[in-house]
Amino acid sequence: MTRTILTVSQLNRATSQLLDDHFMSVLVEGEISNLSAPSSGHLYFSLKDNAAQVRCAMFRTQQRQLSFKPSNGQQVVIKAQVSLYEPRGDFQMIVERIEAAGEGALRRAFEALKQKLAEEGLFNSLHKHSIPILPQAIGVITSPSGAAIRDILTVLKRRFPAIPIIIYPVAVQGTQAKYDISKAISLANERQDCEVIILGRGGGSLEDLWAFNEELVVRAVFASAIPIISAVGHETDVTITDFVADLRAATPSAAAEHASPDQQEWLNRFIQLEAFFLQTIQRKLSQKQQRFKWLDQRLTQQHPGQKLRRKAQRLDELEMRLKQAMQIRLHSHRNALETKNTRLWQHNPVLILKQYQQKQNYLYQRLLQGIQQQLTSRQQCLLTASQTLNAISPLATLKRGYALVIKQPSGELIQSTQHLKPGDLIETRLAEGRFSSEVKVLYHSE
Repeated sequence: MTRTILTVSQLNRATSQLLDDHFMSVLVEGEISNLSAPSSGHLYFSLKDNAAQVRCAMFRTQQRQLSFKPSNGQQVVIKAQVSLYEPRGDFQMIVERIEAAGEGALRRAFEALKQKLAEEGLFNSLHKHSIPILPQAIGVITSPSGAAIRDILTVLKRRFPAIPIIIYPVAVQGTQAKYDISKAISLANERQDCEVIILGRGGGSLEDLWAFNEELVVRAVFASAIPIISAVGHETDVTITDFVADLRAATPSAAAEHASPDQQEWLNRFIQLEAFFLQTIQRKLSQKQQRFKWLDQRLTQQHPGQKLRRKAQRLDELEMRLKQAMQIRLHSHRNALETKNTRLWQHNPVLILKQYQQKQNYLYQRLLQGIQQQLTSRQQCLLTASQTLNAISPLATLKRGYALVIKQPSGELIQSTQHLKPGDLIETRLAEGRFSSEVKVLYHSE
């Protein structure tokens, strides 16, 4: 028998794919711990309770929806995708949204009722009624004093003022609201005085909109034979009535747009063809929406953003490892530097220079002593030579009365009259001074 042997990468990839296929999105409540925010801007933390914990990652692009700054020890509810970080084989949650735990109870009740009704088939498009193209009357179930009724009336007056509008005033917030809304829906169906109903109110918090998440109201909307357009809150607000209603509008004004035709279009001679196309497109749109949801889920599972997020997480991990390695390397080099610095001080040239300076001073003193001794000796020799020179110097002889005769201009020292003749110029040098004379008469010694 042949065996199938997987590599670790293949095993982790198959496990990650299995988790992505099985878990689309889950809500989990727990306490934040080990919160980390690297320079990339992503958040990493653990979500724990008394018995277990799981790693979580929230990427920077998802943090724009945060209404508060997460911190360690905070009790939160997260909406996340179950995933596997393949490089390490770590089980983790990719967080899409974080809510404070105070809102978590309502959110859990919301999701529980939503799942229950979905399993019963209340959200199935097969049960939804089409919105009439030209209703004989339009019913509006909302608060008579809110901004929503003014927006709806303004749009209906602009689009098709000939259509009658029937207002069913109800409370849209508080404990009594769910009973008022369900009774108004039942009353409209009993009277059959309108062909479409706009159910809505202005925006608010999850608690403010809770009446439209009550099971009593949701089942009343589902049981209505008259098509209902849900127009609760702003575009980002979602209630369970949006899922069970025949049509969900982003705002009350948009609901009025859906419920009423444009009178200018009805004056157009091509309206019959346009109505036919609208009906056809509406049927196709319902099918395409289901197909789109399925394709969107598949695209989410296989979207390259998933790989980019994994790579981003891997990059953050490598960044932290690099910082740690750099710190260890820096610590090692610092220790080596301190060791070499200690050795350098042991061989500091200042100490050697001091020794050489001392030796130089010693040699300098010896040099001075030697020079002084030589100078004294040379002075003594000079004195002796001077005395000897003075003793044999002709100047000493001149002082005893002798003179030197020098022939001019040759400078010849005359020792005998044989060297002279009449007319020669001579210079006579005495012990003190000199004089010149001319030879007139010569006397030669016998």
